[in-house]
Amino acid sequence: MRKALRWLLALTVLIGTLGTAATAGTAGAATAARPQATADIKERLLSIPGMSLIEEKPYTGYRFFVLNYTQPVDHRHPSKGTFQQRITVLHKDVSRPTVFYTSGYELSTTPRRSEPTQIVDGNQISMEYRFFTPSRPDPADWTKLDIWQAASDQHRIFKALKKVYDKNWLSTGGSKGGMTATYFERFYPRDMDGVVAYVAPNDVVNDEDSAYDRFFATVGTKECRDRLNAVQREALVRREPLEKKYAAVAADNGYTFRTIGSLDRAYEAVVLDYVWGFWQYNLLENCADDKLVPPDAKNATDDQIWTSIDTVSGFSFYTDQGLEPYTPYYYQAATQLGAPTIHFPHIEKKYLRYGYQPPRNFVPRDIPTTFQPRAMRDVDSWVRHNAHQMLFVYGQNDPWGGERFRLGKGAEDSYVLTAPGANHGARVSGLTADEKNLATARILQWAGVPAAAVDRAKPLAKYDAKLDVRGVDRQPTLRP
Repeated sequence: MRKALRWLLALTVLIGTLGTAATAGTAGAATAARPQATADIKERLLSIPGMSLIEEKPYTGYRFFVLNYTQPVDHRHPSKGTFQQRITVLHKDVSRPTVFYTSGYELSTTPRRSEPTQIVDGNQISMEYRFFTPSRPDPADWTKLDIWQAASDQHRIFKALKKVYDKNWLSTGGSKGGMTATYFERFYPRDMDGVVAYVAPNDVVNDEDSAYDRFFATVGTKECRDRLNAVQREALVRREPLEKKYAAVAADNGYTFRTIGSLDRAYEAVVLDYVWGFWQYNLLENCADDKLVPPDAKNATDDQIWTSIDTVSGFSFYTDQGLEPYTPYYYQAATQLGAPTIHFPHIEKKYLRYGYQPPRNFVPRDIPTTFQPRAMRDVDSWVRHNAHQMLFVYGQNDPWGGERFRLGKGAEDSYVLTAPGANHGARVSGLTADEKNLATARILQWAGVPAAAVDRAKPLAKYDAKLDVRGVDRQPTLRP
C-alpha cells in the first residue's frame, strides 16, 4: 500500500488491555476491562491538538462523536486566522480500516454508514465542507473557498487521525462528495489507499455542455420523455396564473427573491429544473405515476401542473431562504466547478425569458466571483493519466453522469462503472453481478482486509436499516 502503517499507539492500547485482563485472571474481569478500552478512544481523539468535543451519541456496536477541529482559514498562510470545522467519527475499532466520507456540503450529525464503510466493516470519518455553516470562517473571505483549500482540510484531518486509525484508509462521497474525494486524491495522492467516488460530475469545459442535450434526447423511453416535456412546457404556457399562486405562497411563507432578482426569474428556474430533477431523483417506472407526472398536460388542472413541478423541483428553492444554505456550492460552481447549460427544443422561444441561469445568479451580489477555467481541466488531466486505485460509479439515467470522469492509459487499477437504470443514487450494489463483484473485491483489497474476504467479494458488515440509508438525498436539483 502507498502509506506505511504505524502500529505504536494501537500496540500500546492492546498491551494495556491484555495486561488488565491478565491481572484480573477471569473472563468476567476481561469483560469488565472492555469499557475502559472503548472509553479510551474518546481520550485519544481529544488528545489531538485542535480537536474538541461537541457531543457523543450512542449507537450499538459503535462510538459516535461530533467534534470540532481547528483549521487554518488559508493553508498557504496558517498564521492568518483559523476556524472550527465539524467532523464526526463513527468508531468501530482501531484494528479496522477507516473510510473518509464527505458529502461536499453540510455535515449530518446522525450516525450514518457509507457503502464502502459497510463493505469493509470499518470506521468512518465524515467532514463538513468549509464555508457550510457552522464550519465557516468569520469574517468569511470567500477567496479561500476552493478545491485545494478543501483538500488541504481533509489532508490535515487525515494526518491527525492517522495516528489513531493506522490501518488502511479509503475516501468516498457521492455527487459533490465524489468530486471532493477525487480532488483530495489529485492534490494529496499519497494519503488514501483507495477512492470510491459516486456519481461525480466532471465539467471539464464549462461552456461546452452538449453531452447533457444528448442525454436528455435519449434517456428512458420516448413516452416518458414526451410526458415530462409536456408538463414542463405547460407550466410555462400557464405562467400567469401559476405565478399568481407562487406569489401567494411566497407571501404566506415570507419568501423573498433578492438574490435571483425576481419571482419571475425564480419561477422559470424552478420549471426548467423539472425534467432534470425527475431523472436525478426518480426511476423510469415513476413516470407512469399520474399524480407525479400528469399524463395529459394540456388538459390537466393548474393544481396538477403546480403539484407536479413543486414535487419534483420545489418552488421554495430559488427563494432567498432556499438558496442561502447553498451559497458555498454556487460560489464554487461560479468560480471553479462549472455548471451545466442545457437547451429545451420542445419549448418555443416565446415562452423562455431567461433560459438556464448561471450559478453567478444564485450568489449574493456582494460576493464577487471570477471563473477559473483551468481548475477542472487540471483535475481531469490528472485523473486520466495518474488515477491509481480509484473507482467511479455512475447511474445510467442520472443527468449528472452526462459529463463524467474517464480514464486514460496512465490509470492503474482504476475503474468507471455504470449501474443500469440507476439515478443519482447509484451504488456498487446496483451494478451488474460481475461488476459488483469486481468493485467489492477491489474496495476490500484496497482496504487491506485478508485475502479470503477479498475473494468472497461480499460486504463484511451486515446491513443496518438505520446506519445504511441508501437512495438519493433530497437535494436541490441543480446541484450535484
